[in-house]
Amino acid sequence: MKPIIEVENLSKKYRLGEIQPYYSLRDDIANLFRNPFSKNNELEKQEFWALKDVSFKVDQGEVLGVIGPNGAGKSTLLKVLSRITPPSSGKAILRGRVASLLEVGTGFNPELTGRENIYLNGAILGMTRREIRKKFNEIVDFSGVEQFLDTPVKRYSSGMYVRLAFAVAAHLESEILLIDEVLSVGDAEFQKKCLGKMESITKKQGRTIVFISHNINSVKSLCYKVILLENGIIIKIGNPKEVTDYYLFGVNKASKVLLSDRKDRRGNGKIKLINIKLSNDENKIEQFVSGKTCYVDVEIENKENILKNDIEVAIAINKIDGTRLLYMGTKIFNMKITLKPLSNVKLRCIIPDLPLEPDNYYISAEIMEAGSLEDYINDAVLVAVKNGDYYGTGKIWPFSGILSKYTWQIS
Repeated sequence: MKPIIEVENLSKKYRLGEIQPYYSLRDDIANLFRNPFSKNNELEKQEFWALKDVSFKVDQGEVLGVIGPNGAGKSTLLKVLSRITPPSSGKAILRGRVASLLEVGTGFNPELTGRENIYLNGAILGMTRREIRKKFNEIVDFSGVEQFLDTPVKRYSSGMYVRLAFAVAAHLESEILLIDEVLSVGDAEFQKKCLGKMESITKKQGRTIVFISHNINSVKSLCYKVILLENGIIIKIGNPKEVTDYYLFGVNKASKVLLSDRKDRRGNGKIKLINIKLSNDENKIEQFVSGKTCYVDVEIENKENILKNDIEVAIAINKIDGTRLLYMGTKIFNMKITLKPLSNVKLRCIIPDLPLEPDNYYISAEIMEAGSLEDYINDAVLVAVKNGDYYGTGKIWPFSGILSKYTWQIS
């Protein structure tokens, strides 16, 4: 039996600064009048390969996970598979009807109501009105947006939009379902509901799913095999645990590189992050304790011979899978941070009663000056959080993410 998805030497090239065609009359006319007198500067445009010689196969009923850092080419891959954008070379054969759930804002006509968009999507898949009506109530019940069904979707919140979009994609008759990292928009309960539905339609209906996610736990529990993409190239493909462990190990290694040697930073570089040091009350480096005070010392450097006096510094603590848990910036306290020409400044962020469960986390850091991004390093430092008596009861609670002080009363 032939694979339901067959991708062979697939590549996608962009020219930076070039407007990509969308194959609609409206966009063609807009592009024509955007700059009608510009000369053809093709040679000056830098080529960028979003995908390069990607090959893989997916059998019917399988769930393929696609992971990798931001900018790896994951979303481009799904756009090519969805026929939204054509490949530059290679081929992708999909043997079946395709439903896709990409970034918020695609797939629906914003001027139409939720009800009209359900029928429109069904018609695109080749279903008759009678077939769509059979699925209609299931779609509405699953989405939970019945009250707003006759409202144009342009008035929906992003959460409502994703609820209806997933319900449509999951319930209409397609053999292949392509899902980008849009479920993160919904609440935790709906995400859990979606993952359960995805598992159900593969096992009971034999449908095939290609699933992009930064949630490593979801990828490991749902997928049959996983692809790791980096810089448009498949680095590894195989069973979920093997590939996700390989990916996390690589991220871990990157976090141990000296900040001065990090090449993956963003910003204009006029002010730079020089050092980040972690400690706790016991002065133990790179080890925090739940419920205890911890310290993040950040050193920044002014690379210019100019006084800087409108500086903001922020750090974020993220889970290993990229989920942001805490964001702590100087701006909210109206701190006045000044940097003399060609000088350094050290700052300390003090976090009392650390509200994190025992696990490993990454700390990212950024510098802004007058609203301009000066420097940003994602996953700059890895920190281990150890168990502590967070609640002061001597008991260890089965944690579930962010911890919070609370009390109970009998009323």
